[in-house]
Amino acid sequence: MTIDDFLFPDFMKFTKMHGLGNDFIFFENLDNIEMNYPAMAIRMCHRQLGIGADGIIAVLPSEIADLRMRIINADGSEANMCGNAIRCFGKYAYERGLVQTKTFRIETFAGIIIPEVITENEKVISVRVNMGKPNTERQFIPMLGDEKEAIQVPVQVGDQIFHLTSLLMGVPHTMVFVPDLNGIELEKTGRAIDKHSFFPKGTNVNFVEIVSRDRIKVRTWERGAGATFACGTGSCASAVASAINNHTNRKVSVELQHGQLDIEWAEDGSVFMTGPAEESFSGEI
Repeated sequence: MTIDDFLFPDFMKFTKMHGLGNDFIFFENLDNIEMNYPAMAIRMCHRQLGIGADGIIAVLPSEIADLRMRIINADGSEANMCGNAIRCFGKYAYERGLVQTKTFRIETFAGIIIPEVITENEKVISVRVNMGKPNTERQFIPMLGDEKEAIQVPVQVGDQIFHLTSLLMGVPHTMVFVPDLNGIELEKTGRAIDKHSFFPKGTNVNFVEIVSRDRIKVRTWERGAGATFACGTGSCASAVASAINNHTNRKVSVELQHGQLDIEWAEDGSVFMTGPAEESFSGEI
């Protein structure tokens, strides 16, 4: 059997989950059967012709952690990490007995991620995740340019100049600080920055409105998924960039369209994210 032959089994059980509206189709492949994940994602994530989601999440075995997570975006591209998906993964794994402790290790393409589930009556009500340390060096984002870091770099996009702050938070993120999120053209500008020649591999784009020293608002254009209701790694990156630019403290609440995340950039450089994860429904396809 080849990858081309194997698109779906005869039927497959799935669970639809979301983190503040950023939604995913979860399925278990603990036997690690070879599958055509990009084709599956394109078909299953279609909002009209499939189940509908921002991406699919494969729950896989791991030789170096408790479980492994693969994330395939709706367009078939693969993501190294996703903050909302990792919280949903934590809830999924714990409530189904795939792990026995409230803190466990998940293998991702961005490294080992350690979620901690917070429960009431053995139901997960929120998940706290050590998202690792951001990397601000342009070569690792990657972002072209002579400076070592990308902090408020003026870049022309169309007929406008935007000042961009970029960093790697498992995946590349670029922040644009704006006075009012209601005035942005999320899809047009987000796509244009994502595809800008400065970013040879593309970038996620976050528009950030500073509310106070301990609160920000964020809207995100995700590379490979488009405009989404929430982005966990983007919220973390936005919190770090806000602190780097002295707009906020190192601990902030991030207001998204369907709720909030609490982000702390600890003194050792690690970023901690705490927020909800919800199960929408389960079924078979």
